[in-house]
Order: sequence, then structure tokens, then C-alpha cells
Amino acid sequence: MAIDRRNHIVEAARQSFAFFGYKATTVDQVAKQANVGKGTIYNFFKNKEELFQEIVSQLLIEMKEKAEAAMEDGRTYKENLHLALYELLEYRMKHQFTIKMLQEAREMGTPAVKEALTELEQATIQYITSKINEAVEHGEMVVSKPEVTAFVVVKLYISLIFDWEERHEPLNKEEIMKIFDEHVFKGLSPE
Repeated sequence: MAIDRRNHIVEAARQSFAFFGYKATTVDQVAKQANVGKGTIYNFFKNKEELFQEIVSQLLIEMKEKAEAAMEDGRTYKENLHLALYELLEYRMKHQFTIKMLQEAREMGTPAVKEALTELEQATIQYITSKINEAVEHGEMVVSKPEVTAFVVVKLYISLIFDWEERHEPLNKEEIMKIFDEHVFKGLSPE
């Protein structure tokens, strides 16, 4: 019962943060949305910041699950790396909570939101680093600094998916994979 109530509060908070943003969301709003007393929220969370961090932690788990589900048996590590990264970034950009966070960080520079976005990016880079390490172990890539390579790959993906679309037609998954294959992965291949 307590777990259900806690989950209900977290979902209400997620909706509130997604709609109003971090700064404008109050514990009172979350309590009304969750149909619980304000004290009930404090039974589970110290403050708004802790509640916000819980949502970010859940989002990180969801993103990893989406990335893992995007990978397919029988594909190369490079192909699966592409599928996982594309899914991570797509999920992040379609999720109402992260859209609002990006907007608030850009417009208001809210420190808690900027920290959360940094945490999401770092988790993405760490995840991609682990996939690059797997590719290296299986002889599909030659990389001296996997974390630096992951950083470059993530930033390039972000640029191709989001920045490119500001002035050009969006690229589909296959086009992005071809660009990566031509400009990045051929340089990382052992041949």
C-alpha cells in the first residue's frame, strides 16, 4: 500500500514538473495532483529536490531499458551502438519531463535542472562507453580512450538529431547510421 502511494506521488510529481517546470512546481501542487495530504509527501520525501531526484533516477533506468530493448541479436556492436544511442536520445527528446527540463535550463538556468540534465548526459556517455568497450573486446573497434570516444559520439548524435533539424530536413536512423559509418566507425574499425 505504501509503495503504491509513493509511486502515485512520484507520478503526480512527474506530471507537475513536466507541465509547470521545476521552479513553478510546489509540494502543495503535487499533493493536490496525487490527491494526498502534503504531510504524506514528506513521509516519503524530504523535500521537492529529493522528489525531483527520484524522477530523474527513474528516467535514467527507463532510458537504459529502452536502449537495451533497441539492440538486436545478430547485429554488429556498431549497429547496436547506433540503435541504442538513437533510442536514448529519441526517448529523452520525446519525454515531456525532459522537454520541460531542457526548456527551463535554457530559459531560466535553474541549477537543479541543469544538474539533472548533466546527470542524464553523463549516464548516456557512461552507457555508450560500456558499449564501446564491449566492441573493443570483441575486435570490432580500435579505441584508445573509450570515454572520450563516447563523448564525441554522443555530441555528434545530438548535433545530427537536433541541431541539424533546426535548418534542414530531419535525418532518419539509416541516414545517421550511414554518416556515422562513413565519418566515424570506419576510423574506429580494426581493418
